[in-house]
Amino acid sequence: MESGSEILRRQAVRIPLTDVETERSVHENMMRIAAAGERKSKLLDDPDVPLTEVYEDELDEMRQSFEHRLQQVAGENYYDVATAYLDGERDDWIGALAAYYLECYYRLQERYTVDEQIFFLLILRYPDCLTINLSFLTGEICSAGVRYESSKHVESDLNEDEKEQLYADCQYSQHNASDYLRKNVSCIREAFPDPDAIPVKQRQRGGFVHITGRQGATFAEILDSISPDPDRFDDTAAEPGLVSQGPEAKRAKREFLTDTTVVI
Repeated sequence: MESGSEILRRQAVRIPLTDVETERSVHENMMRIAAAGERKSKLLDDPDVPLTEVYEDELDEMRQSFEHRLQQVAGENYYDVATAYLDGERDDWIGALAAYYLECYYRLQERYTVDEQIFFLLILRYPDCLTINLSFLTGEICSAGVRYESSKHVESDLNEDEKEQLYADCQYSQHNASDYLRKNVSCIREAFPDPDAIPVKQRQRGGFVHITGRQGATFAEILDSISPDPDRFDDTAAEPGLVSQGPEAKRAKREFLTDTTVVI
């Protein structure tokens, strides 16, 4: 992780959308992300499922997604490809993307033990390409979005009545979070519609931001639409690669986060 830490810093992956087949693949990946959001919404609203299990289920889903991307980009030996790129033994887009995704994969492993860390994901669709921007930060998620509590994470001595009240309050906040996710997950589907069903001019621009974080017993989450900057790129992407994070990411961090420091 140490050697790869700089590769995420204010950078994003840019993927050319050269044909309908590539768009179909992107659409399918985005639908999987939307389905994961809907699954999380249902789990949050289930009183028999502790929030710790919801959290672990989400992290496991995200890790599997990055492992799938690594295998798509670099094959089964993605670790060797990524480390060869970081060691300067290769200098190609496959090595760059493998290193980027592998670093994300490792950082997600950390989230089991590092609670005061914000995960920032921004995916944008332009007429001829897609960008994926990931950041791991410390700071505060602003009042937008939703907050919910976990009774499992509260560290205090409570009597039975207080425990019952705490549990009820946490269940209520999780119900609100479930409702928020259920309503907002549509922004993912709207940003990346089926290329076989929607004319090309109506699917050239779209995007969403997903921000999650935890401080102690309080979880915070934002899922919202983001409009791509029409002037961001003045060239056509010839092959996948790394680019700067872009003005949209800077604006989203200013709007949704405060007192942030980039960890990665």
